[in-house]
Amino acid sequence: MQDPVTTAAQYLLDADGLLITAGAGMGIDSGLPDFRGPQGFWRAYPALGRAHILFEEIANPEAFVQDPEQAWGFYAHRLALYRETQPHPGFALLLAMAERLPRGAFVFTSNVDGQFQKAGFDAARVAECHGSLHYLQCFHDCRGHIWPAEDFSPTVDAARCRLLSPLPRCPDCGALARPNVLMFGDWNWQSGRTEVQRQRLENWLATVERPVVVEIGAGTAIPTVRWFGEMRGAPLIRINPGEPEVCTGQAVSLALGAHVGLQAIARELRAAGFLD
Repeated sequence: MQDPVTTAAQYLLDADGLLITAGAGMGIDSGLPDFRGPQGFWRAYPALGRAHILFEEIANPEAFVQDPEQAWGFYAHRLALYRETQPHPGFALLLAMAERLPRGAFVFTSNVDGQFQKAGFDAARVAECHGSLHYLQCFHDCRGHIWPAEDFSPTVDAARCRLLSPLPRCPDCGALARPNVLMFGDWNWQSGRTEVQRQRLENWLATVERPVVVEIGAGTAIPTVRWFGEMRGAPLIRINPGEPEVCTGQAVSLALGAHVGLQAIARELRAAGFLD
């Protein structure tokens, strides 16, 4: 049986376009938290743990109704973390692979952290299926507008998970603004920006004759990313230390973290003369 890393490298050598599908596990090597179960979430946000508030409860529009300062304390802390965090070297390895392929790469991710764009990926080649924390919208979606959060500079009491600075407001109606991210039980998420991204992705896929899917850190709890990659019917490389199993035909799994897994593939590609 061929070594899985060698198989993964061969999939890339045979491809003309790279579809990168990424879940929360992609950011772990950059130092971003992975909210794996209530205990993992509460370790990252002990104030919410003391109040026994689950991730599904704070990442919910109802949290902005009940206690907007607490809800924004959670999201503003994450926004600051994403702004400060530098992408790990695995992102650069993916970029290098993409540059060698005729059709380049496109990213499909459930992450709302903007790390792919920060790592140098073309924003027009990234589809964020759950939106982005770097964008805001009206809580009531009054006019369907989405705007960048770059002018929002929140002050957060991290120990209490509370926003200390003024709440962000919709520039159109003055109501509370919220992150343009898909939450649990979310009926007012403005999906227009994501829909444009998805259309760009579909247009790109139509130009690729021999795609390869590299899936990184996508779990089964919310399997959107895994399903999207599996449904392409293309060779699949799954990099996941905790849930590496594959059930599609032409697929290989690496039970490794994002950076280590990509490094292993890159070594094979260098040996083949594909990467410098």
